[in-house]
Amino acid sequence: MSEGNANLAVLLETRARDQGWLGRTAYLAAEGEVSHGAVHGGAARAATVLAGLGTAQGDRVMIALPDGPELVQAFLGAVRLGAVAVPVNPSLTAGDHRQLAGECRPRVVVCGSELGPRFAGCVTLGGDDLAAKAAQSAEHRGAAASAGSPAYAQFTSGTTGRPKAAVHRHGDPMIYQRAFAEGAIDLGVDDVVLSISKMHFAYGLGNSLFFPLLTGCRAVLLASHPRAEVVTAMMQRHRVTVLFAVPTFYARLASSSSFATGEQDWTSAMRVAVSAGEVLTVALAQRCRAFLGCPVLDGLGSTEVGQTFVSNTLSTSRDGTVGRPLEPYEVSVRDGLGRRSAPGALGTLWVRGPTVLLEYLDQPALSAAVRDGEWLCTSDRAVVDDDGFVALRGRIDDIELVGGINVAPTEVEEVLSTLPGVMEVAVAGVRDGAGRSQLEAFVVAGPDVGQDLGAEVIEVARGNLARHMVPRAVHMVDHLPRTSTGKLRRFVLRSGEWSESSVARLDRPPTSGQPTRSGR
Repeated sequence: MSEGNANLAVLLETRARDQGWLGRTAYLAAEGEVSHGAVHGGAARAATVLAGLGTAQGDRVMIALPDGPELVQAFLGAVRLGAVAVPVNPSLTAGDHRQLAGECRPRVVVCGSELGPRFAGCVTLGGDDLAAKAAQSAEHRGAAASAGSPAYAQFTSGTTGRPKAAVHRHGDPMIYQRAFAEGAIDLGVDDVVLSISKMHFAYGLGNSLFFPLLTGCRAVLLASHPRAEVVTAMMQRHRVTVLFAVPTFYARLASSSSFATGEQDWTSAMRVAVSAGEVLTVALAQRCRAFLGCPVLDGLGSTEVGQTFVSNTLSTSRDGTVGRPLEPYEVSVRDGLGRRSAPGALGTLWVRGPTVLLEYLDQPALSAAVRDGEWLCTSDRAVVDDDGFVALRGRIDDIELVGGINVAPTEVEEVLSTLPGVMEVAVAGVRDGAGRSQLEAFVVAGPDVGQDLGAEVIEVARGNLARHMVPRAVHMVDHLPRTSTGKLRRFVLRSGEWSESSVARLDRPPTSGQPTRSGR
């Protein structure tokens, strides 16, 4: 390792040593407690194993493992070699895994042994095998790397099209830490964090991998997507101080038995709850804040930027917004002609900052299409007020054209979510047999909700929204179509195939029977 080496894995180990963290617990996992020293030593030995399989600087290492110490060590082992680590969701279908492998062309795939046959033609290594071989290997010193050279890539969630792998640098995680972990939530060595979002998602990678290793705090790692009751038990057991989740999970948490019974032992250590991934409605934020007894902060990040770049913070927060830009990021809102909009005007949100992706992996044309010099188009519709707070109004492709009028579904959803019985709600323009588009609402009800909820949804809409924004039908469904990272797949709702029956329609009285719930 040469002097001035900016290799991320080496820098994280050096920081742990300089701060005296090597003996401190970094991870609380099913396998037990794992120290910072064990993480970095294991990563250095994993690098030697990967090098023995022919992995060299610039190669890609795909990692399809559940959240756990093995994933962390495989990720840092690849980065230590100067290779590009590519974490992917281990729960994807075989076809999806083959597609992603075709996109990134990995030198090695580290995965569960049951997934190995999916990656025919690639060198595969089981996560257990990597750990076993690493235990018998020497520590790799670390390849030289600059702060601006590629370190890892993550695939976008694919809400609007084919997933693309955004490439990030060795120096980016330190900027995430200063901007958000330090600047927004003051994360420190005494914190215990738990992230519902997994490490194959940019939000989860920062929460569970980068932030604990950069701040010295501890992270609870859950391999699966657990029920709310499991999460609250883990929070109580480990005295979690910071919870990272998405609005969908907070909605489920708010409807769980832990909320209903008023048993709050699991909240007593909490100092902040963080939300990202989709807009957190004001009603849900207020309910969670009152029960959790701590700030609930909404923010905005993206795979292309790597982490949160706009956020409410412990010192500055405003309901109904995702907060202000975090230092060193800048945002602007542009109109349809690409001109900067005045404060309060609705337009497309652009962001500029040092962690904007280097490129989409092997896709230069797509990389150029989302850039304007240093600026990146987020594809979010937003308003920035006079005080700099950003309010999101959906995605560019989320606008529904109903009766010749543009409708932002998120504005309707914000109103409908105020009903206590509504756990989740989504609105979309659905075409009928004649090709006409009408606004329809899809509602996931909370427990012990009466059969008239559909009619109540329409009445709330009638009383608070313009006529053209009132849904013509309300469908009760068991769940909403979402990506693995929790983002709504609105195009599935638009197809008209998510639910065949409705409990209420604007142009006829509500049904008298029990609501039909038919999510697919």
